[in-house]
Amino acid sequence: MKLRVSLALWVIAGFFSLVAQAQHTTRADGHHKLQVIPFDEKSWPAITAKGPRPAAYLFTTSYCSTCPEAFSVIHSAALKAHQKVELAAVMMDVEGDKARRHATHFHGMSKLYAFNGYETAIRYSVDPQWQNITPYVVLIDRHGVAQRMIGSPSNESLRIWLQ
Repeated sequence: MKLRVSLALWVIAGFFSLVAQAQHTTRADGHHKLQVIPFDEKSWPAITAKGPRPAAYLFTTSYCSTCPEAFSVIHSAALKAHQKVELAAVMMDVEGDKARRHATHFHGMSKLYAFNGYETAIRYSVDPQWQNITPYVVLIDRHGVAQRMIGSPSNESLRIWLQ
């Protein structure tokens, strides 16, 4: 009996994984795959100087077990605030189609980046104090003020970000 239940759960999980992948590898109009944008040492200064506001950037890896929940908290806050925000995931350890496959659980993601280059230098360009712990979240408010944190943002951080 346990084997049947395990097999059924495995099949159901596989099905929903495929559905999620199909939904999140296409644009809202269903025509194009979400582009994986290369992220190198020059990307973060450009994003912070001229990027959209407000915005949330979740730095993650393919093996981060708490990153989907952190992203979900951010996405839910943006929906409740009825604000259009940039919600980006930045994959640190995989590129291209692999990055796209590992980002299928980030529902509501508007952009997907993937590290392209020397990881230590890229991380340093984002935050010299960052110890390579994920999820690493940066919330940038409409004035360009950034909040940085490890893990899911608190309700207070989200309120400040979206006010």
